[in-house]
Amino acid sequence: MQVTERESGQHVTIMPGEFYVSRADVTICTLLGSCVAACLYDPVNRVIGMNHFMLSSRRYARELPAYLSDAGRYGIHAMELLINEMLKRGAQRKYLRAKAFGGGAIYLSQDKKDNFFCVGDVNSKFIREFLKNDGIQLAAEDLGGEKARVIHFHFKDYSVLVKKIGKATATDIIRTERQFWLKTIETQEKTITQAEVWG
Repeated sequence: MQVTERESGQHVTIMPGEFYVSRADVTICTLLGSCVAACLYDPVNRVIGMNHFMLSSRRYARELPAYLSDAGRYGIHAMELLINEMLKRGAQRKYLRAKAFGGGAIYLSQDKKDNFFCVGDVNSKFIREFLKNDGIQLAAEDLGGEKARVIHFHFKDYSVLVKKIGKATATDIIRTERQFWLKTIETQEKTITQAEVWG
């Protein structure tokens, strides 16, 4: 996480696996490829938050609910961390609204002829399912496609500025997301091993 002071105010940039919550005037930023960012806000109590996550599955069967899958537990964890921190800061669940971004097909083939989603699709499917299941209104979304995105979530009016980035300039995003995905899988394998030993 990086915090910078600019003429327009404080900007907080989050990386994959991170989240940030604020009750102050701030702009939360991130760079998204296949990952998804959920921008949550409570317009009554004036609390905002954003996370940046990617599920641990490269491909997942279309007919299965992503939020109930083993891969989905990472997304659920990311969402629960964000929501719980917002509630601690004074937000109320009944007022929460969401805007969702990312899920681009920037480094995996987006072949939709078979019965599987690729990683960007899985992430997009998950966030829609999670919000619907949790009763949080999805006020806006920009999910899928073949481009990466830079997003800026503004506290003042809950607007999100989105800038699309073509594949040719997405090399760093691909590298970062691939490292994050591999680290997530490695953590998953350690957790499974520990559960087997302690179980």
